[in-house]
Amino acid sequence: MAIKNKIIRHSAIEVDALFDKEHQLIEQVKSNQLEQVLLLWQSKQQTLVLPAGKKWPQSDDLIDALASAGWQLSARKTGGAPVPQLPGIINLSHIYYLPEEQQYDIKAAYLQLCDVLIEFFKTLGVQVDVHATANSYCDGDYNLNIAGQKIVGTAQRVLLKKGGGRVVLSQACIIIDADVNKIVEPVITCNQICHNPAHIEAAVHTSLFDHITERPSVDELFQALTEAFLSHLPR
Repeated sequence: MAIKNKIIRHSAIEVDALFDKEHQLIEQVKSNQLEQVLLLWQSKQQTLVLPAGKKWPQSDDLIDALASAGWQLSARKTGGAPVPQLPGIINLSHIYYLPEEQQYDIKAAYLQLCDVLIEFFKTLGVQVDVHATANSYCDGDYNLNIAGQKIVGTAQRVLLKKGGGRVVLSQACIIIDADVNKIVEPVITCNQICHNPAHIEAAVHTSLFDHITERPSVDELFQALTEAFLSHLPR
């Protein structure tokens, strides 16, 4: 199969429109039109994204409570807990084909993504560590942290491909320039309404611009992420 790679960037897009585009790209990889895609994006509006499942129902109470605070509500089929999206948080989706003879190793796949992100932060003069972050939203073992504070959350989804092999959707959500007190508020509201006991603290999160003096534009950050992928991922 010929190698077909694609890079797509959206500096401001509605979350639902992005998820539709992401689904289309997954289908293109599943049908051999593409081999891998790097999708970089930032939400146009404040939106809380729920993972799929009965644990997180999009109830009228939740929709109304979020709307009164200026937040929209959406959902996707990855992640384990609610995630806030708004300008100041940038996202990465790496969609790629994994041949049938190549075994999927979830830890290796996560670490491959983390290695690329570590390289991205190095170019900005920032050191990050990979570990879970107690009391962070959508906590996971493959968070990236600066001095113990979460700056990146990651997630993965694996789909079987007709005819053999898999399609992997590998994601990262990076806090660039956002008020951490503000971004945890809709998550806390959602947990309360959905009767989820998770305790979320703003102080365990951090923003990139709190650790660097220069403030690259979104396009410059997208370019740095792209270069980290091109230089680090196997061809």
